[in-house]
Amino acid sequence: MSEVRDTVFIGKKPLMAYVTSALIQLATMPTVRIKARGLSIGRAVDVAQIISRKTEAGYFVGEILIGSESLESQDGKLRNVSTIEIEVKKQE
Repeated sequence: MSEVRDTVFIGKKPLMAYVTSALIQLATMPTVRIKARGLSIGRAVDVAQIISRKTEAGYFVGEILIGSESLESQDGKLRNVSTIEIEVKKQE
């Protein structure tokens, strides 16, 4: 069972690891979503900007969704964590 993966989740890896992953997915799909939450949001924006501005392949940033999620912290309290989802598309 092969599941279509069109999302790159941003974490603590080096920036170019996410750029490479997104570009590999964009080679076979028209759209990729870059998702991050909390302190990784800035890195997600950087990934989208590198793909859209630094590559000559004609990618652009589409829809951007922002929000928040409630997560339980280690001390048992509920905390709101900001989230972002950035769509990167191929120009047609």
